Amino acid sequence: MPLRDHFRSPLDDVHSWDELHGAWPTVIVQHLIKVLPEPYFAVPSVHLGTICEVDIGTFRSKSGENAAESSPNGSPVATYAPPAPTLTIEPTLSTTDDYEVRIYSGRRNRRLVAAIEIVNPSNKDRPENRGKFASKVAALLQNGVCVSLVDVVSTLDFNLYGDALAAVDGFDPQLGDEPHPMYAVTLRTRMEGNRKLLDTWFYPLSVGSVLPTLPIWLNEASAVSLDLEPTYEETCRILRIR
Repeated sequence: MPLRDHFRSPLDDVHSWDELHGAWPTVIVQHLIKVLPEPYFAVPSVHLGTICEVDIGTFRSKSGENAAESSPNGSPVATYAPPAPTLTIEPTLSTTDDYEVRIYSGRRNRRLVAAIEIVNPSNKDRPENRGKFASKVAALLQNGVCVSLVDVVSTLDFNLYGDALAAVDGFDPQLGDEPHPMYAVTLRTRMEGNRKLLDTWFYPLSVGSVLPTLPIWLNEASAVSLDLEPTYEETCRILRIR
């Protein structure tokens, strides 16, 4: 089945684009489970920019929020009362959502080896968000992580693959003067002697086209295939997207 337009009528009258983006990573993981050798494994990761998580646990006394804190020996501990702030403003902070699959090596002390990013509108709608995304891709590549981008956002004419290449002083002639906004691509770095090289596998997409198969590199010498078409179709079937 061809690629649908998930961002325009009539399809988006019935199904929101984030239904596809939220479910697709899990289906991709189900596919990768069948082809990934030990000790590699894949996990879905969905992070919404408006949701914040912290790693510091908090404790609230049942006797009231203003109860005095105590040291391990039971003696009271003075709480810190910070001074008034020197500046208070209402900033404009960009938030982006992440829909991705991460592939790791090793169950303990796991090491990220590949990331599959399902591009969404919040990655493309503002210059600062596009810059943030390009910097993220560049940082992953710098650390030897294979990165795949799948962009089916039809309503924003920006190509984040081109932005990511520009972040590492690169350019793909296939993009031309007006890069197509929809595409699938894999990028990976490798060493050749003393030189670090960047390889890419780029496939432009359009509504009605068939999604390609991408190489997912686990290290410089071995890769597995990610056939996007069946994972996309299975996601649409589960969600009853026609």
